[in-house]
Amino acid sequence: MTYKDYINEIEERKAQGLHPKPIDSDALLSEIIEQIKDANNAYRADSLQFFIYNTLPGTASAAGAKAKFLKEIILGEAVVKEITPAFAFELLSHMKGGPSIEVLLDLALGNDVTIAKQAADVLKTQVYLYDADIDRLKEAFKNDNPIAREILESYAKAEFFTKLPEVAEEIKVVTFIAGEGDISTDLLSPGNQAHSRSDRELHGKCMITPKAQAEIEALKAQHPDASVMLIAEKGTMGVGSSRMSGVNNVALWTGKPASPYVPFVNIAPIVGGTNGISPIFLTTVDVTGGIGLDLKNWVKKLDENGKVVRNESGDPILEEVYSVATGTVLTINTKKKKLYNGDKELIDIAKAFTPQKMEFIKAGGSYAIVFGKKIQTVAAKILDIEPTLVFAPSKEISIEGQGLTAVEKIFNRNAVGITQGKVLHAGSDVRVEVNIVGSQDTTGLMTAQELESMAATVISPIVDGAYQSGCHTASVWDKKAQANIPKLMKFMNGFGLITARDPKGVYHSMTDVIHKVLNDITIDEWAIIIGGDSHTRMSKGVAFGADSGTVALALATGEASMPIPESVKVTFKGTMKEYMDFRDVVHATQSQMLQKFGGENVFQGRIIEVHLGTLTADQAFTFTDWTAEMKAKASICISEDDTLIESLQIAKGRIQIMIDKGMDNVKQVLQGLINKADKRIAEIKSGEKPALTPDANAKYYAEVVVDLDLINEPMIADPDVNNADVSKRYTHDTIRPLSYYGGEKKVDLGFIGSCMVHKGDMKILAQMLKNIEAQQGKVEFKAPLVVAPPTYNIVDELKAEGDWEVLRKYAGFEFDDFAPKAAARTTYEKMLYLERPGCNLCMGNQEKAAKGDTVMATSTRLFQGRVVEDTEGKKGESLLSSTPVVVLSTILGRTPTIEEYTAAVEGINLTKFAPSHKQLSN
Repeated sequence: MTYKDYINEIEERKAQGLHPKPIDSDALLSEIIEQIKDANNAYRADSLQFFIYNTLPGTASAAGAKAKFLKEIILGEAVVKEITPAFAFELLSHMKGGPSIEVLLDLALGNDVTIAKQAADVLKTQVYLYDADIDRLKEAFKNDNPIAREILESYAKAEFFTKLPEVAEEIKVVTFIAGEGDISTDLLSPGNQAHSRSDRELHGKCMITPKAQAEIEALKAQHPDASVMLIAEKGTMGVGSSRMSGVNNVALWTGKPASPYVPFVNIAPIVGGTNGISPIFLTTVDVTGGIGLDLKNWVKKLDENGKVVRNESGDPILEEVYSVATGTVLTINTKKKKLYNGDKELIDIAKAFTPQKMEFIKAGGSYAIVFGKKIQTVAAKILDIEPTLVFAPSKEISIEGQGLTAVEKIFNRNAVGITQGKVLHAGSDVRVEVNIVGSQDTTGLMTAQELESMAATVISPIVDGAYQSGCHTASVWDKKAQANIPKLMKFMNGFGLITARDPKGVYHSMTDVIHKVLNDITIDEWAIIIGGDSHTRMSKGVAFGADSGTVALALATGEASMPIPESVKVTFKGTMKEYMDFRDVVHATQSQMLQKFGGENVFQGRIIEVHLGTLTADQAFTFTDWTAEMKAKASICISEDDTLIESLQIAKGRIQIMIDKGMDNVKQVLQGLINKADKRIAEIKSGEKPALTPDANAKYYAEVVVDLDLINEPMIADPDVNNADVSKRYTHDTIRPLSYYGGEKKVDLGFIGSCMVHKGDMKILAQMLKNIEAQQGKVEFKAPLVVAPPTYNIVDELKAEGDWEVLRKYAGFEFDDFAPKAAARTTYEKMLYLERPGCNLCMGNQEKAAKGDTVMATSTRLFQGRVVEDTEGKKGESLLSSTPVVVLSTILGRTPTIEEYTAAVEGINLTKFAPSHKQLSN
C-alpha cells in the first residue's frame, strides 16, 4: 500500500465513522519516514502522527522500519525536531519486542556510554526477549561488558515488575447490565462479524448493540472517575466460545489504553456475573490485566428448614441479595478483597485477587508475567545466582495419602518449576508444558497479531505438533475469506504449524473441523492440548479451549499456566436401549446431573472425568465435545487399554493421510507424531505403561452415575426461547424428552454436521434414507436438511464404502471444491444439501438458517442469533438432538412421535455404548 492508497482508505473509513487503520506495512511506513525527513513535505505533519501514534508494535514489518528510524535519530544520523533522542527511546519502550529489542541491544552494547546507559534503562523494562536476544546479552556478559551485567542483574531482580506502580487499593466501578441470564461471547463478539476481528476498531462496533455502546459512553461521561463494569445479571459472563475478541471489545469500550502510541489496544476491563465468569473467558480477562467478579447477587430462596423453594416449573426461586442495576456505583477494595456500595460491604471477592491475579493486574496482563518469570530465571542462571523472590510462588497443594485424579496425573507429569518430588493435587497453580496446539481460522488472524506483538517468530521446539485450521470459513469462499485466509495460512506455515491450506498450493485445501484434527493428532492420553476454540475437548489427553492470545503464548513458549482444576467423576450403569443413540446418553448425563444436585451445575469450571471405557476416540468425542456446553473447564476420557490402542491406530491412519497429501513440514512433525503413537501403543501392549486411569483413592468434587435404564426416548436440548424467566433462555440446561413435543413442533430446517458427529452419523443418515425409501417408496423432505461432514477423510471413507453414493442419490446439492460458493445461502429448498466439510451453520459466521426458523441440529450451539436469528414476529430456535431425530424431523417437517422414531430406526446401527466392566482405576 502506498501513502496515497492509505489516504484513500482513511477517507473510506471516515465515512464509516472509523479512524485510520494501524500501519503494519514497512513499505508504507518507509514512505511516511521519507516524508518526515523532508521538512517541506505537504504530508509531513500527518506522517509524524502516523509514525508516532499509528504504527503497530512487535514483529510487524512496519515495526522494523520504525525501530530502525528511531535508532538513526538516537545516533544523530537523522534529526527530527519533534522526536528527540529521549522521545525516541520512549517510543522504543512501547514497541514490545522483536526489532525494537534488536535496536536497543545494538545501542546498549555499543561504544557510546551515554546512549548505552539510556538503552539499558529501557531494556530493563522489557520482557519479550527470545533466545537470540538473550544469547547476545550472555555473550557480552562473558566478555565483561558492564552494561550487559547491569541488565541481567536487573532481570534477575525482576525490576521490570517491581518498579511498576502498585495496583490501586480502591477501584470505583459503575455497573452496566449487558443482559439477563448467561451472556455468550457471541453478544460481545458476534460470529457473523468474525472477518473483522483483526481490525479492532471496526470489530468493536459490533459489541452488544449501538444502543448499549451509547449507554456505556454516557455512563463513562457521568462517572469519569469510575470504570464501567459489564454484568451478566442472573447468569454467567462469557459462556460459549474462547474469544479474545470478546474481551478486547469489552476493553475497547470500558478499559484503558495499553499505550498512548498503540491505537485500539485496551486493557483492564472489569466484568461480573451473578454466577461468575466462564473459565475460558476469565482467561482472556487475565490476559488483558482485567478483573472478573463472581457477584452472587442472587441466591436461592430457602424455607425455614433450609430447603430450596421452587416454582411451578421446579426451578429454584431466586432472591436478590443486593442490586447491581445499571448505573450503580460500587467500590472494589483490592487489599480487603471486598466489594462495597458506599460503606456497606456486599461480598467477599478474594477469588478475583489471588496473588497471581494481582500480578496480572499490576503488569497489565498475564503475558508480561509469563515472559517475565522466564527471563528472570534465565538471567539468574547466566549470572549463576538465585533469582530474587518477587513473584507469588506457585501454589502447591499436596495431600498425604490422597490418590490422583486423571487430570492431576497429567498435570504432575507436565508441570515445570515445581518443588522436586512433590505430588500436586487440585487447587495447585502450575506452569505446564503443552504437547499439541491448535489455531482456528476466525481467531487465527488475532493469534498471528498476538505472536507479532510478543515478538515471536518460530514455534517453540517443545511443542509436539500444531495445526492451523480452515474450518470456520469453509462454507463460503467469499472476498473476506479470500483476503484473510491465504494470508493467515502463509504466516502460520512459516511459523511452523501444519496448515489446512498450503501457501505454495501443492496439496489440496482441507477444511476439516479443527477439533477433529486435534483429536487425531493427539497420540498420547497424557498430553495437554491448547486450542483456539471452546470445543477443544479431546477424547485423548486433556484439552483446554483457549483464546487467541493463550494459543499464541502456547505456540511461542510451549507452556501454559493454570490451576489444576477439581474433577467430577462420571460413570454409567444399566443398559442402553437398542433404539437410542449415544447423543441421547450425552444429553441425559447433563439432565440427570442437574436433577441429582437440585439444579446446581457441578460440572461448571471443573474437569469431567468420564469413564467411557469401550468407545473409541471418534465416538467418545461426542461426549467430550459437549462438555463445553456443560460449562466444564475440560474433559478427560478414561479408556480400556484395547480401546485406546484402537483409537491410536485410527489416529495414525488419519495422520498418514495428511502426510500422503503432502502436509508434513521440513521438521517432519506429522511423522514424529506417528512415531510417538507407535511408542505409546508398544507401552500399552507390553504393560509397561497401561492406559491412563485415576487412582482408586482419588478425591472428586462430586460423582455422577448415569443410569442408562432411565433413558427411554431421545433427548433434546431446547433453548426454551419463550421461558418467562429471561435468564433460563438459551442455556444448555433445558433437556427435554422427545415426547414433550407430542409430534407437533414444526421444524423448518435440519442440520447434521460440525464437530458433534462422526463417520457413524453419516452412515446412520444413509441407512435412514434407504429405510424411508423402502417404507414409503420415495424420500421426500418437508424441510431442508443441511449435511456438513466434519472431515474430508470421512467423505473419502464413505465414498469407498458406498454410503456417499446413497447420500448423493438423495441430494439436491453437492459441494464442489473447484467451484466453492462465493456467497452464503439466505434461503433453502426442501431437499438435502451435501456441504463442504467444516463448521457450517454451527459457526454462524457464514451460513445461517432463515430468520425465525426452528432448526433441529446435531450442533452444539443454541445461543440466540448463532445458527438462526430472530424476526420481529418469531424467535429463531436451535434445538439440539441426535442424527436420527434430525433426519426424521426434516422428512416429517415436525418433531416425530416416539412411535414414528422407533419405527424409523429399526435395524439401523446407531452409536451403541455399554459401560465398561473392567476396573478403570488403580
